[in-house]
Amino acid sequence: MPRYEILDEFALQELERGWRRIVSDLGIEFLYEEALDVFKVAGQDVEGELVKFDPDWILEQVAKAPSRFELQARNPERSVQIGGNAMVFSAVYGCPFVREGLERRDATYDDFQNLVKLAQSFPQLDSPGGTICEPNDLPLDSRHLDMVYALTTLSDKVFMGSVTSGPNARDTIAMAEMIFGRESLEKTPAVISLINVNSPLRYDDRMLSALVEYAKAGQATVVTPFLLMGAMSPVSVAATLAQQVAEALAGIALVQTIRPGCPVVFGSFLSNTDMQSGSPSFGTPESAVGLFCTGQIARHYNLPFRGGGALTSSQVVDVQAGYESMMSLWPTFLAGTNFVMHSAGWLESALVSCYEKFVTDVETLRMLHEVFKPLEINEETLAYSAHQEVGQGGHFLGAAHTLERFRECFYRPLVSSTENYERWNRNGGRDTATRATDIWRKTLDEYEQPPIEPDLQAELKAYVDRRRTELGD
Repeated sequence: MPRYEILDEFALQELERGWRRIVSDLGIEFLYEEALDVFKVAGQDVEGELVKFDPDWILEQVAKAPSRFELQARNPERSVQIGGNAMVFSAVYGCPFVREGLERRDATYDDFQNLVKLAQSFPQLDSPGGTICEPNDLPLDSRHLDMVYALTTLSDKVFMGSVTSGPNARDTIAMAEMIFGRESLEKTPAVISLINVNSPLRYDDRMLSALVEYAKAGQATVVTPFLLMGAMSPVSVAATLAQQVAEALAGIALVQTIRPGCPVVFGSFLSNTDMQSGSPSFGTPESAVGLFCTGQIARHYNLPFRGGGALTSSQVVDVQAGYESMMSLWPTFLAGTNFVMHSAGWLESALVSCYEKFVTDVETLRMLHEVFKPLEINEETLAYSAHQEVGQGGHFLGAAHTLERFRECFYRPLVSSTENYERWNRNGGRDTATRATDIWRKTLDEYEQPPIEPDLQAELKAYVDRRRTELGD
């Protein structure tokens, strides 16, 4: 479908004026010496950790970034294109807790592996993502190794790398080289990683050290301002968009200065704060408007765009979780989002990765994929023969056209119930969350690990064990 764009030329010009003023007059802090050195050599105004930019220089660097690129998967059939008209969907990211039915608890490595298996099992997801939950039962300094190992062995889809430090990024790159080979990685990236801006107007040392490592290796990054209006940005959408462009383009310029042509994605994580409670809000009208605008802005700068997902503030899988997630996903699709994080499993404002929500979100993705599928209008779909057969006043239930197609002519739900009340009640009167529980458990029971060469899996395992020991020492 056509992309939904709401900014006119005057609005784009005003936003241009807004972000240029921010980067040149206020500047952005970069708390990492190597990044500051890059900017100094490039002739930007560096005062301590504050960098004030020539906006035209930023645009010169941004223009070097590709408008689209391929991201290779361990299974070549699962490689994806990021940019253009393509949309790529990955699972929830970064949650410290999980919810399984009525139980909310700390996430474990077993949960991490289970969620990777679910992401592998549902074709609507192109990637398990990265930190699909935070395995709190593993040591903090080495858990990234186990996560990358699970992402690359339990799934053969594209995956996201570790970004909590430069050394963690190097570990991710080293493991990717074992799988794809260094020469292949130089030609086509196999890792995409999330670099969050410590908004407002600051990049911290951890994220920057990871960004530098991935840029040097030619691997993709998603440079994302973290904007909750009223907390990390002003309360107006316009001011937040100007800040978002300033922060994102400055980071993208850094990537392109380190390695011109390195794949990078214009990231957006834009919502608002509940000004009565101070809590973050998701699935809001403001975030939907932000998605429409950011998609248009990213295309204006010829960049791939990340945003959206099945976002909600709800604590459980209830009607609020449903309508807020749909309020996030509809604009995600209409904005033409190229890389969609948090597509399945997000609950409680990113605190919880939820098994049941994972399944209900997959249901939503399945439906939206049907909505946005090209509509075929031809002699066969016009079904004139069916009109001839039935005539006036009849019905089409027994028509030849219907009997030939009834098994696949309409969308068949994964979770939703269409039973009448009596039948639904006889079958246990189960609600949506209960049905979703049955589905994720059945999916895990039927999961089959994608093929991987035993020698490669052993090499990856040996690297994880060796590095874990080194980090422990």
